[in-house]
Amino acid sequence: MLCVGDDPLPSGRLLRPCSPRCAAMARRWPPLVVGLALLLLLSVAASSVVAKTDQPDVAALNVMFESMNKPSELLGWKASGGDPCGDDDEWKGIECSDSSVTEINLSGLGLSGTLGYQLSSLKSVTKFDVSKNNLNGEIPYQLPPNVVQLNLRGNAFSGGVPYSISQMTDLETLNLGKNQLSGQLTDMFSQLPKLTTMDLSFNSFSGNLPPSFQYLKNLKTLDVESNQFSGHINVLAKLSLEDLNVKNNKFTGWIPSKLKSIDNLETGGNSWSSGPAPPGMEKESSAGSSNGRDDSGINGFAIGAMVIAVLLAALILLSVLRRNHSSPVSSHYYTDESDPISLMNHSSSDLLAATGNFSSSRQLGQGTTGCVFRAKYADGRVLAVKKFDPLSFSGSSDFMDTVNGIAKLRHTNISELVGYCSEPGHYMLVYDYHMNGSLYDFLHLSDAYSRPLTWDTRVRIAVCTAHALEYLHEVCSPPVLHKNIKSSNVLLDADLNPHLSDCGLSFFYEDASENLGPGYSAPECSRPSAYVMKSDVYSFGVIMLELLTGQKPYDSSKPRTEQCLVKYVAPQLHDSDALGSLADPALRGLYPPKALSRFADCIALCVQSLLRCVQRTISNRGMAGYLSNSQRSDISDW
Repeated sequence: MLCVGDDPLPSGRLLRPCSPRCAAMARRWPPLVVGLALLLLLSVAASSVVAKTDQPDVAALNVMFESMNKPSELLGWKASGGDPCGDDDEWKGIECSDSSVTEINLSGLGLSGTLGYQLSSLKSVTKFDVSKNNLNGEIPYQLPPNVVQLNLRGNAFSGGVPYSISQMTDLETLNLGKNQLSGQLTDMFSQLPKLTTMDLSFNSFSGNLPPSFQYLKNLKTLDVESNQFSGHINVLAKLSLEDLNVKNNKFTGWIPSKLKSIDNLETGGNSWSSGPAPPGMEKESSAGSSNGRDDSGINGFAIGAMVIAVLLAALILLSVLRRNHSSPVSSHYYTDESDPISLMNHSSSDLLAATGNFSSSRQLGQGTTGCVFRAKYADGRVLAVKKFDPLSFSGSSDFMDTVNGIAKLRHTNISELVGYCSEPGHYMLVYDYHMNGSLYDFLHLSDAYSRPLTWDTRVRIAVCTAHALEYLHEVCSPPVLHKNIKSSNVLLDADLNPHLSDCGLSFFYEDASENLGPGYSAPECSRPSAYVMKSDVYSFGVIMLELLTGQKPYDSSKPRTEQCLVKYVAPQLHDSDALGSLADPALRGLYPPKALSRFADCIALCVQSLLRCVQRTISNRGMAGYLSNSQRSDISDW
């Protein structure tokens, strides 16, 4: 029998030799007890030596098994430890190569629960198939990063498509069909050069097809049947598709003639235009295509090699920040004049009745420009009515100039103006109503644990809001300053998609620091004339900070050094050790650390580059004396 002090294996010691006192105690123990204790210790040590599977793979599968409620169908799986690639430990549906898990095939097993949050550790998995189960919740951001075939079809997944999919450069097959996915597709498909098959059918996706679809040059099969997609399908004309199914959506316009030679083309159940088709277009009855090998324009679009999808926001912000000039605010900005603007002219009595005589119980918010009320109609329609002080305008003509200007701002992520009231003394704007209220309310005034914003959703809100800001600054001509960007003006619809409100009302804000409130105003905005487009970007950076931390931009209840969120957090944005402690506890740690770091980089780009710009301007113009001592002190704190 081995003694405690013996060397059990000639290849090396697994146990440290006992001290003389330990050896004496061992001699007094019954031999059987000593032997059993030693065997137990040896078994633990041996298990750690002979385990074949890479430990990150084991940990990811453990979390996945636990998240799926430990189903009995998954024979061999464990919630802790195990060796799925070992010779004596077979796990159902798992294939390995050497010590790495390479395939997960769990189709049609009646599995429920979620997929967990650690799948990104499965770096060698090339096939991930959990189709035809009852899995639910959002598709996790943390998916196997090098997967070639991803099949989640036939489950109950909700929410949107995670941005991490845009980084799967080896992805060839993406099947998300027959789930409960919804909302707009983010424009994130430009970096998937190997994708040949994509199935998004039988979901509730809405909005236009993303422009980046045109870069899927190897895509052969696309199925978007039975969604709520709208707009035209011209973006598909450049693809070499062999199978295309766009049935039962809300597409309009004409079908590009280049699609008419597709072998299998399904286009029914849409609202195609019936008038004469423009050159290069066909009516639905004669729809078809060519092989779509027109590559023109492909090099003009550059999202860049992103480390993670959140860098989309960084690129948008870089584009905004590169503008070195500011433009005067104008109510005469023109975007797309091709479609007529149609707004409903409401009577004041109509809006009075719909809002319950502007009852305080119907009030949604109050700001510098007026109060906002919820209007409910007998047919079930719900709208938001912004009621102005009658003295805000010199007359109906002045008000209608404002209405016409706002009506021209048309973007998916900008609150849409649908009507107005211009009776003397009654000036009101009517907007679409967004049922989830403002981002500020969602982050700061609700129970974060009962209405959580997942990491994926927060990134989507940031990116879509950045798109809205890019539209105002880059697309509108002349550029439009917002001057009131804050989380209370980011409204969330039923799918938690953001809509920037109060656009086109910047003339109300003589002093932006007053309407923005503490925490949002850029340091140089002490003078109305100092407000520039980069000031908008600064305020957007504060919103991103709120999304990251879950904290208010200014909180007087905190210690003085922590009251202003930007001043307190900005010095820590590049400290990887501190970032984890800054993240909103409501996230419960369910986010990729690299994504958190990149998100912080975007924030720094917004709030710090502006300050550097201000400091350079002051230095270049010899205006150091312009700032008071307290203002210079504030800037030096950054």
